[in-house]
Amino acid sequence: MSDFLVRAGTPDDLDTVLAFWKGAAEGTSISDDTDGVARLVARDPESLLLAERDGELVGTVIAGFDGWRCHLYRLAVHPGHRRQGIGGALLAAAEKRFRALGGRRGDAMVLDRNESAQHAWRAAGYAPEPQWSRWVKHLDDIDG
Repeated sequence: MSDFLVRAGTPDDLDTVLAFWKGAAEGTSISDDTDGVARLVARDPESLLLAERDGELVGTVIAGFDGWRCHLYRLAVHPGHRRQGIGGALLAAAEKRFRALGGRRGDAMVLDRNESAQHAWRAAGYAPEPQWSRWVKHLDDIDG
């Protein structure tokens, strides 16, 4: 089924995207707020990719490129629209964007406990790299 449109998100989409993530995405992030997503779209207007069917948001992915690496976040498909090619189409659009920008490798943040997401990522050709760990420091915890 390909009766959906993939397009870049705009500032007008932020509230809809945040509400969508609450029901369709696994887990939340410190950046899952209007200010965080607004900064993303302002800095890189083509990075937030949305899939719509009949005007309804059915999928998202963030395809961020920092000039060196290609990062994928928030691949989410509405539970009622899964297994219809939406996630694959979003990843294809992200990968096309990365290639156009000179990117060489996409890397994705996937929760260890999210087995269905791991299956989807593997089906799209991605694989975990066990020699790497994600190290995090929340910057709002810094004094001074």
